[in-house]
Amino acid sequence: MALVLLPGLSNLIDDISEEKKLPPQVVEAALREALLKGYERYRKTLYLGINDDPFDEDYFSNFDVGLDLEEEGYRVLASKIIVDEVESDDHQIALAEVMQVADDAQVGDTVVLDVTPEKEDFGRMAAATTKQVLAQKLRDQQRRMIQEEFADLEDPVLTARVIRFERQSVIMAVSSGLGRPEVEAELPRRDQLPNDNYRANATFKVFLKEVSEVPRRGPQLFVSRSNAGLVVYLFENEVPEIQEGSVRIVAVAREANPPSRSVGPRTKVAVDSIEREVDPVGACIGARGSRIQQVVNELRGEKIDVIRWSQDPGQYIANSLSPARVEMVRLVDPAGQHAHVLVPPDQLSLAIGREGQNVRLAARLTGWKIDIKNSTEYDQAAEDAVVAELISQREQDEAQQREAEERLAAEQAARAEEDARLRELYPLPEDEEDYLVEGEVDQQGLDQPVASEEGVTEESLEAQPTAELTDAPSEDGESETDEVAR
Repeated sequence: MALVLLPGLSNLIDDISEEKKLPPQVVEAALREALLKGYERYRKTLYLGINDDPFDEDYFSNFDVGLDLEEEGYRVLASKIIVDEVESDDHQIALAEVMQVADDAQVGDTVVLDVTPEKEDFGRMAAATTKQVLAQKLRDQQRRMIQEEFADLEDPVLTARVIRFERQSVIMAVSSGLGRPEVEAELPRRDQLPNDNYRANATFKVFLKEVSEVPRRGPQLFVSRSNAGLVVYLFENEVPEIQEGSVRIVAVAREANPPSRSVGPRTKVAVDSIEREVDPVGACIGARGSRIQQVVNELRGEKIDVIRWSQDPGQYIANSLSPARVEMVRLVDPAGQHAHVLVPPDQLSLAIGREGQNVRLAARLTGWKIDIKNSTEYDQAAEDAVVAELISQREQDEAQQREAEERLAAEQAARAEEDARLRELYPLPEDEEDYLVEGEVDQQGLDQPVASEEGVTEESLEAQPTAELTDAPSEDGESETDEVAR
């Protein structure tokens, strides 16, 4: 068959490559596969209404499509095996037919033949299939390239530009590096900051949360402005001591979207110094607050508390409640990480914070349950009694949990043991490589019944009454035959 012309094929591939940000060779491979699917559709339409449809899943595995970019067209090629008698015209060709053009042909050789249909015969359904498959293959390639490009980024923080708005999400353009094309990323409502102004073409630093597949939309990047990783990144870029390793960020607790509009975003950062002569808090704040001010500006005025980490839980908890002044920290239940913090009356509201935000962030930062108490009204004896009841209840709950886990483990072990016993009594064919069919003679020629390890033979099983086999209860109350059936 003649070459099927596709005028402007080279320009088409270049345009798709530029639009989809894909290499030209990737577009060519997708186009070849799409044309092959269209040819399969064309062949199958010829058998519509015929009962003996010969096509199975691998029927067209020996077919391929060749693109000719110079002449701007394509051919459908089929690899066929030379045989004496042809049983399948699509997979085989007669030796006598090949001998007419190649005298040295032999049975078993493979020849490639042009089986391209006429352009007029290709059909509208086949053309539609080609178009659909091409679009799907291009989306698959985009997803694969996006996942490979962004999944293993060493730096998860990207510079994003606002493109448009969809419902409550902001669609942004991000790039994985210099010279790389921009791709779209979604900033959901829950990951936005309340103080941000997402106007068109505005740029922001965003944290890459995940690369996932969205139904009907293909690959999608999800970014965040509220993730704590963004705060860590900003401090690492503003504080040279963190980059050098003399200061490290131990923990971050962030509330970027408070439950009430009357409460603003706030973050607590716990830092520590590897070198004694370096002040970690001062290094992060900078001269006259210059360093932390850069971070605050990027987060649009979010309040940030930098506190010093300590190995002493009491001191760490006291530091975490900054800027409130703490008189005493009582670790009333160290095992349950429960502490009472005593503060002066004038510091009570400051320690708790507006709508409990300060103590809530301190609890997240330290991992302790913190109760703020008025130091002038604190009754230690009464509080200790309440704590003792709480400890007793916690220990009871933990004991019940352990008992439940041990009971579950014992039940699973018993069931596994019972299953193993039943498989020994009634082995399945796949349980033994040397499984012998009833009446078969083993390799030694001994025509004897096969005995199991329990001493039960096939003859003894046949001699037992049926009721004993069907009604014998197992340890868990079910019959053995029920276990086997299950």
